[in-house]
Amino acid sequence: MNLRKLILLVVIAALIASFFIFDLGQYLNLTNLKTQQEAFSEQVSANPWLIGGAYFFIYVLVTALSLPGAALMTLLGGALFGLFGGTLLVSFASTLGATLAMLISRFMLRDWVQAKFSKRLMGINQGVEREGASYLFALRLVPVFPFVLINLAMGLTKLPVRTFWWVSQLGMLPGTLVYVNAGRELGQLNSLGGILSPSLIGAFLLLGLLPMLSRKTLEWFKTRKVYSGWKKPKRFDRNLVVIGAGSGGLVSAYIAAAVKANVTLIEKHKMGGDCLNTGCVPSKALIRSAKFAHELKKAENLGFKSVAGEVDFAAVMQRIQHVVSTIEPHDSIDRYTKLGVEVIEGDARITSPWTVEVNGKTLSTRSIIVATGARPLIPKIEGIELITPLTSDNIWALREQPKRLLVLGGGPIGCELAQAFQRLGSAVTQVEMVERLLIREDVDASDLVMTSLRADGVDLRLQHKAIRFEVIEGNQQLICLNLADNSEVKISFDQVLLALGRVANVKGFGAEELALEVRGNGTLSTNEYLATRFPNIFAVGDVTGPYQFTHTSAHQAWYAAVNGLFGSFKQFKVDYRVIPWATFTDPEVARVGLNEQEAKSHDIAYEVTCFGIDDLDRAIADGAAYGYVKVMTEPGKDRILGATIVGQHAGDLITEYVAAMKHGYGMNKILGTIHIYPTLAEANKYAAGEWKRAHAPIGALRWLSKFHQWRLGGTKHIESGLKTDEKTS
Repeated sequence: MNLRKLILLVVIAALIASFFIFDLGQYLNLTNLKTQQEAFSEQVSANPWLIGGAYFFIYVLVTALSLPGAALMTLLGGALFGLFGGTLLVSFASTLGATLAMLISRFMLRDWVQAKFSKRLMGINQGVEREGASYLFALRLVPVFPFVLINLAMGLTKLPVRTFWWVSQLGMLPGTLVYVNAGRELGQLNSLGGILSPSLIGAFLLLGLLPMLSRKTLEWFKTRKVYSGWKKPKRFDRNLVVIGAGSGGLVSAYIAAAVKANVTLIEKHKMGGDCLNTGCVPSKALIRSAKFAHELKKAENLGFKSVAGEVDFAAVMQRIQHVVSTIEPHDSIDRYTKLGVEVIEGDARITSPWTVEVNGKTLSTRSIIVATGARPLIPKIEGIELITPLTSDNIWALREQPKRLLVLGGGPIGCELAQAFQRLGSAVTQVEMVERLLIREDVDASDLVMTSLRADGVDLRLQHKAIRFEVIEGNQQLICLNLADNSEVKISFDQVLLALGRVANVKGFGAEELALEVRGNGTLSTNEYLATRFPNIFAVGDVTGPYQFTHTSAHQAWYAAVNGLFGSFKQFKVDYRVIPWATFTDPEVARVGLNEQEAKSHDIAYEVTCFGIDDLDRAIADGAAYGYVKVMTEPGKDRILGATIVGQHAGDLITEYVAAMKHGYGMNKILGTIHIYPTLAEANKYAAGEWKRAHAPIGALRWLSKFHQWRLGGTKHIESGLKTDEKTS
């Protein structure tokens, strides 16, 4: 700490200490102010400028030092100087004091805070830089957080002082008026009977309603600004129009129909979206066939001889289509029409905040939900135009099995399909630029998956960067850079699968014309209510993120539908606290909440409990004795911060921890729950047992040991027990 900061710290500490040592707070309570009011008023009449100046100085000092009493000082200002004079003094004194408090915070702490928490504050700094004025204005206008905290917090950001000053001056004015008016009314109170006067009751009623009135006023101004230039229809044909019939769109429409709203669902391609047609359903059907092919190779381990089978790849792919067609009725036009949803096949385009055009017809609606999903990322790799790449969209059209399949990408899709095709008989090479697969999971989880893929025969090329594609005399090959030694590597292939992530579909439906904001990662920007910049246009699913899972799309759909239909009365913030997911490789990797690498990167304290599934009776009987259950808990407590399960059926087993985190119970309750024997689910109970063993009350157990030895009869047993305890220690 430099000398200037040290001197300022000493001065501030001395002033604050004086305030409490000399009990100056006794003069800033309502009883004392009311008792001294007459004397104060006489002094104001005799020396208005002197007393006004002294009041102004004291108010600035109290606010700058973040001392208690600013609210009572404001009431006193109304009582002594009236509505106009009190408002004038308080408005400028509070702004000056707040600005000084902000500057003190900035001078003393900002550099240290920004250096220590630079990564965490990056988003906040960008937000303040982009819309700091409007954010501060909202905090000032709606006094949910104490102004003292706002002053200090803003000092830690890069908000310009000039902006802080004028926004605070304007934002605190309504609250100042209400408080000064209340003080003026209190100042006119001469007897207890005056408490029931309409004017005083009205002043305090206004004081109580200030947060709500301020919030509604702010919302009105924001709404008026965002809808400026758009003509709102006098009446509407529909309550809700949903664009896209994937998971998010289907659930949104279903909820709207269930509450008898007039809802229209528009889909330009296939009902069910990616999950049914090109994602979850076909990939899991493929994995099932691949698992059976793998089981055949393990027949001898299960007591069979001469068991063999030949993969009919075309039949496998045909079975996948049969599975899709069997599930299709669940998401069909016929079903949703019967539920009360108007379903239109066509290209939707939003033409105004309240109108959607489809098939040449304009539909008017109170709210719109965008559920346009995402598509596979096609990277800009030199020579990619020379080949016809496969993606998770078009791979299901294959009927001839690729002998040599190259998979680019080490995420969940790449790992699942690489393992499945390898087990079905393709020679798979998987290329990943970083040092391991499934980079979002803990190292031990990705290690188990990589071991399994290698055991199946997948050729893993980690730390390999794709440079260009070449076709030489009909031979397709990828040129890679081996990042470990900077050497050039050539990989030949018959088909290449691109599994490098997905890109949100934010174009082609009117988002550009309405200037809907797109985030840096390409997703449609929404707030905590899933609304875009227009309060009546919402987005759910892959198009907005932050999670690109079918179940999170359905989860978001409830919030968007309810907010779209009833948001004028009550809005609900989307809850992302407990989001599970799974990668369906063998072994499966399932997770909810934090894992170790996330906890470490965010400096979150945790304890870890691990149970190896290789020690589980049912897993041994099934020939699936591999993997683990890892649970993250709050230090010293059984509250679950997150769980990772690696092993067979991990995606099913994780549900117990999802429920525990959602409903607020911990490891003790899981341990106290009966689990059927023998099942894989017992792994969760044994993990809870490991946690309990690690947190056993050692001291109490020692006394219990002595108690039981005493009951065996006499001091000899106790002395023997003490010696045993000593040896154990």
